[in-house]
Amino acid sequence: MDPAPQAHPILSYVLSRLPTLAKTRPAAGGGGDFDIEQPPVHTPSPRTPSTAGEFELVERMPGLRHPSVLRAMTRAVADVSAARSALQVLGPRPDHELVDSSRAIVAAADAEAGGSRRVPEGDLEACRAVVRLEETHDAYEALLQEAEGRLEAVYRSAMEGKDLEESDGRDESPAAAAGDDAAVQEEVIAVLRQAEEGKPVESVRLVDRQLCHLPEAFGRIQGLRVLDVSRNQLEVIPDAIGGLDHLEELRLASNALISLPDSIGLLLNLRILNVGSNRLRSLPDSISKCRSLIELDASYNGLAYLPTNIGYELVNLRKLWVHMNKLRSLPSSICEMRSLYLLDAHFNELCGLPSAIGKLSSLEILNLSSNFSDLKDLPASFGDLLNLRELDLSNNQIHALPDSFGRLDKLEKLNLEQNPLSMPPMEIVSKGVDAVKEYMLQRWLDILLEEERKSIAAAESPQAPTTPSAWLARSVSWVSDVSGSLVGYLSGENKTEKDAYLDQQY
Repeated sequence: MDPAPQAHPILSYVLSRLPTLAKTRPAAGGGGDFDIEQPPVHTPSPRTPSTAGEFELVERMPGLRHPSVLRAMTRAVADVSAARSALQVLGPRPDHELVDSSRAIVAAADAEAGGSRRVPEGDLEACRAVVRLEETHDAYEALLQEAEGRLEAVYRSAMEGKDLEESDGRDESPAAAAGDDAAVQEEVIAVLRQAEEGKPVESVRLVDRQLCHLPEAFGRIQGLRVLDVSRNQLEVIPDAIGGLDHLEELRLASNALISLPDSIGLLLNLRILNVGSNRLRSLPDSISKCRSLIELDASYNGLAYLPTNIGYELVNLRKLWVHMNKLRSLPSSICEMRSLYLLDAHFNELCGLPSAIGKLSSLEILNLSSNFSDLKDLPASFGDLLNLRELDLSNNQIHALPDSFGRLDKLEKLNLEQNPLSMPPMEIVSKGVDAVKEYMLQRWLDILLEEERKSIAAAESPQAPTTPSAWLARSVSWVSDVSGSLVGYLSGENKTEKDAYLDQQY
């Protein structure tokens, strides 16, 4: 199967035309193929490469139609074919939390080398295998990125009329990276000189300046509170950035960053971090140490996971944008972000949400749209998001909303389009958010009443214990469970005859 076309469009196009990389048929008695870049799904994803998508690519790069160009590109990515075949044997990428725990076990075992080990050798070897598999997938992802660059170089050579038979795109380096514009250099030098002379420098904004390099000296500008180098050509942020003790706002959006330095965790006063629209495949674990963060934008990257402990540390975070990535899951620690007001995770590959998502008591805006065939249900605790006002679940494969959904009393905006919903029925959904809330609340109340009827029937049966204390314990337990949710309902003004009957019972 081909690489993800959103991240590697040219590579996906080229590999799809190699006969040696066609789908292999599953062996007798064995399973089918799996997708290395995306989790297996039972139904075709709307993001699957289509004829229309390929047509758009060829329209943008018409030289792809030429046989000599395709031959040169095939030679340029021969190593991708070999690596892909190896990974198909090794298996899919392990879960990030499993990788973290395996690394911790291996590190602890290595520290105890020579002494008595508490982890059985078989379990330890399994942990090492998980770590090796993760490292192999990391190397493969880097190879895909490099191969995409090679193909772009081959195409440029073709358009410039160079001999493609002698070039595979590996030896070409962009001439534009030789140096920055003179005016920009002078601007950078002026900022550094001002700082060296002891003059206050609280804000540096070098936006859209074609910067290819950020000098280490920027990390020594004492008193700097705002650094904005968005929309440049930066591939690396120097480790010295961690020396900016007073930095509160760091904007690195729309560059070419592949990674962030671990020293970013030293920015203890950082409140706003924007690393959107780069080429990041992961965020450093140290980012969790930026405990003053209230806004984090990591959208439009290639993130496959978030740091495992990010939620335990970033307890003050108010807004989190991670849309347009390749996230398969959110770490369970994210449920500890009790200050989180906005969470945007649309257009990922989320297969579900953490079971304790309802603990996000401050959450008001949630966008989970366009996870397509990966997102099929919501956890039961979803109804505990009592402050939720805006919810977008469009373009997923959700068949039923959780029974607790009716508790979302503050919900004002709801988008359920492009889901195969059966609960609530589509005729209810078409009437709007209030109709959905009313339907799901009534359904929830009916379920609670039915459970109580069964409990009473069991208590009155000849086989059941009928002591007053047992009956009282069951009744008190049930009333405690539902009383809080029924208070608002019982105080409503518009009630049906059935509702009046329920009032009498209570």
